Amino acid sequence: MTASSLKEKPVRDLARLAKQHGVSGWHSMRKDQLIRALIRKARASRPVAAAALRPRQADAARPAGKDPAPARDAAVTQRIQEARERLARAKNLATRPEQGRPARAMKDRIVVMVRGPHWLHAFWEVTPASVVRAEAALGPEWHGARPTLRVLQLENGLQGSPSEQVIREIEVHGGVKNWFIDIREPIRCRVELGYATPTGRFHVMARSNAVTMPTGSQTDALDVHWGDIAADCEKIYSMSGGFSPENNCTELQELFEERLRRPMGPPASRRAAGEYDADGEPVSTFQLEVDAEMIVYGVTEPGCYVTLQGEPVKVHPDGTFRVRVDMPNKRQVLPIIASTPNGLERQTVVIAVERNTKAMEPHSRDNGDF
Repeated sequence: MTASSLKEKPVRDLARLAKQHGVSGWHSMRKDQLIRALIRKARASRPVAAAALRPRQADAARPAGKDPAPARDAAVTQRIQEARERLARAKNLATRPEQGRPARAMKDRIVVMVRGPHWLHAFWEVTPASVVRAEAALGPEWHGARPTLRVLQLENGLQGSPSEQVIREIEVHGGVKNWFIDIREPIRCRVELGYATPTGRFHVMARSNAVTMPTGSQTDALDVHWGDIAADCEKIYSMSGGFSPENNCTELQELFEERLRRPMGPPASRRAAGEYDADGEPVSTFQLEVDAEMIVYGVTEPGCYVTLQGEPVKVHPDGTFRVRVDMPNKRQVLPIIASTPNGLERQTVVIAVERNTKAMEPHSRDNGDF
């Protein structure tokens, strides 16, 4: 495309060429403007055409027998291998050793803790041998299997009974060993960890303890660190079924004792060796002291004067009052008298209460009784 060849063409043909080559504003250009625009367009396209010719020229200059295909195939093979390794890591539920903690023998287990009215905290450990067994058990289905947490609602305390109902499945991934699960209803449930296949098959790796979700009126607690759990460990342990006689789950107790480094579980399981007298009989140092108080509260007209057993009681500006009263181990008659500010009117209320405290004989059991 030269300037002389373009000058011989009519304006109509030049406009068509400008449209084909993507010249902007060709509608309003005159013939000389169209010629200059087409020449600039032709010059701009020459480096692109030259770059397109270089690979073909290089192929022509390459000696016979030197094919670039093996290098490209090796790069593709490496990318495929890296993708397979990423998928394998995401599928592998085997627990990695923790840095900074002494090595110990692991076992397959999953423990669920109640962390509030709407949250469960699942913690698990899986051995590499169990993952190998799962792959062998699933066979061809292993390729499409996904690591999954299943939440099962329980109608009673019998694990594996027909009353268990799967209400939720949560896909997880390898490299982690704990997961927060949101539960919106106050239900009794447990959690299973395993592999789910596209055909609906589920290979169980571990089953958790059974827990009961508290009502929404209780305070939510979302502490992810074990150091934060320590302050409320007894409450969390109890809400997670640790003290329940029907929940025979040693994994929960073992996990709490490992992380908090202190005994957990029912008091009977934590009894330490005590002292013994000269005859070898155990000497009990166990004590229990109980006392009691009573709170008396009420409301009267603002500005009134109130007494309890002759002692003045502070009345708030809105007329309410509140006072703590000792409750000795006897019967008491407590008169509460309210008088108007001018002393012309008075109202009396009498409360009669009785405390009868009895200390029972201490009872001891042998180790074999537990």
